[in-house]
Amino acid sequence: MKITVCELPDRRKSFDTAWVDLVEHVRGENSDLVVLPDMPFSAWFAGSDRFDRSVWAAAVHAHDEWEHRLREMSPAIVLASRPVDFGNERYDEGFLWEEPLGLLSVHAKSFLPDTKGAREGSWYDSATAEFIPLEVRGLRIAMLIGSEMWAPRGYDAETVDVLAIPRAGDMVEQGDCIERACSLAQRTHAFAVSSNRSGTFGGRAWIISPEGQVLGTTSADQPFLSMEVALHATPGECRHFDVFAH
Repeated sequence: MKITVCELPDRRKSFDTAWVDLVEHVRGENSDLVVLPDMPFSAWFAGSDRFDRSVWAAAVHAHDEWEHRLREMSPAIVLASRPVDFGNERYDEGFLWEEPLGLLSVHAKSFLPDTKGAREGSWYDSATAEFIPLEVRGLRIAMLIGSEMWAPRGYDAETVDVLAIPRAGDMVEQGDCIERACSLAQRTHAFAVSSNRSGTFGGRAWIISPEGQVLGTTSADQPFLSMEVALHATPGECRHFDVFAH
């Protein structure tokens, strides 16, 4: 299985250009699974603590409009998150996309930060904390969205294959995010894969083994990273990955 992570720009014009490059990379690498940043299809709006309904509606619309573009990465599975309305409530919902099923909800964000640049609680609701992996193509896929890396609850009791972490910046005051991701990979026996927005948001997407080893990261010069791994069943239902190539 080949996994692709990336760092993508926040500015929309730059994003459109980067998207074309990412699609070309995914096709060239024959990727099986692609992780995108948190709510990638709109500029980051949750830096303000003042909710603006028109901005929210535009972000929801943008993600709806971009949904059909995900098939440009087919047959890869695509993981990311999107803003959604649910009755009178609003959420940051993690999703999985694949053909022919389309969008599947994986997880709604439950741990919302209230820090400079991330006033998320002003924009959407905290979902009920549910951490149930989704099984697709024989893979057990779980998701934590951004700051949920630091939440007190998670997938500790679950054995999953892939832990996807879409991000939109990092909570640097909490500590080193890669160290935290390494710990989560070990605790969940999962391959931790994360993508982020670039520039002032910090970039640095990563792929981490279930043993907590950093296998690769992106940079401003190399914003896409693909690695081929093989999943093996082991006694007691514990599974792990071997890395074959970058």
